[in-house]
Amino acid sequence: MVRTRIFGAALAALAVAGVVTVSSASAQSDVAGAHKPKGPIVIGHRGASGYRPEHTLAAYELAARMGADYIEPDLVSTKDGVLVARHENEIGGTTDVGGKPEFAGRKTTKVIDGSSITGWFTEDFTLAELKTLRAKERIPEIRPRNTLYDGRYEVPTLQEVIDLSRRLSRELGRDIGVYPETKHPTYFQDIKLALEPELVDVLNRNGLNRANAKVYVQSFEVANLKELRKSLRVPLVQLINSSGAPYDFVKAGDKRTYSDLVTPDGLREIRTYANGIGAAKDRIIPRNAAGFLQTPTTLVRDAHTRGLIVHAWTFRNENAFLPADFRTSTDPAAYGRAFEEYAKFYATGLDGLFADNPDTAVEARSAR
Repeated sequence: MVRTRIFGAALAALAVAGVVTVSSASAQSDVAGAHKPKGPIVIGHRGASGYRPEHTLAAYELAARMGADYIEPDLVSTKDGVLVARHENEIGGTTDVGGKPEFAGRKTTKVIDGSSITGWFTEDFTLAELKTLRAKERIPEIRPRNTLYDGRYEVPTLQEVIDLSRRLSRELGRDIGVYPETKHPTYFQDIKLALEPELVDVLNRNGLNRANAKVYVQSFEVANLKELRKSLRVPLVQLINSSGAPYDFVKAGDKRTYSDLVTPDGLREIRTYANGIGAAKDRIIPRNAAGFLQTPTTLVRDAHTRGLIVHAWTFRNENAFLPADFRTSTDPAAYGRAFEEYAKFYATGLDGLFADNPDTAVEARSAR
């Protein structure tokens, strides 16, 4: 998911037009039984990344053991076309690559989705080379305890995440789903390492390209979801950022933004190629300039009316990420009153959410 700004500037309140309400169950009528939980689903955001370095098998396993229904690998490609789980293709902040003298010459500057970024990039490494690296905590100033696990875990492949989900499903006696995101699909298409063919191939090889598989596929871009619709039978989810526009729109000169996608007309179009939206949580309950929650928008209701499910992101326990209503101090790393935030969002009728602390999300769900 998109990085959340720590105690950042306020997000604009974005409202959409109201329409007749229908139930969440009706919104999911076309999604197979595996995607109809008794309550909102909990997705381990990059695993249990509140407790272990993100996108590691340890983080995914902990998320499942904490009760998450799905684990979420963000997918990027290696030089040899293998899909691996990293939040970004730039890995200087999430691995120890910067301390490896043999890879010093790989540091470079690239333009990714219109932004100039300097670092080390997965597409410049073979899988074998990536496997010599070890993960580290991405935001140590907020999660210093997670740094205890720096250097312990490899960069996992999508196949390894699927294998883990199957092992844990057997062990825990419940299906642990996978919820992959294609990261920077236009960029990878342009450098001849398109993510989509390999994703479809991996799902096919594992017998997961079927309507009742416990899999969702998500993207911040639109064109690749429309293409995936031709090959995948699993539900697709259009991610909606709090601002800006899908990069494929930007590159094509399409002036539409994410705000246009959550209008009634935009939601109707999404329904032609996707089963749901994954919305930044301020699209559901905005914050004012001081960071306090405002009146919920009609987005959940609007999406349900048009047959779309709604999953919200990202929920975290630290003060740095909570609305001002629920912060307990000025210490950004201290836990705030996260249960109160969950209660507010669950009350909107959303169908699921992404959580860095899946145990908190599960307990909050049980208290509804």
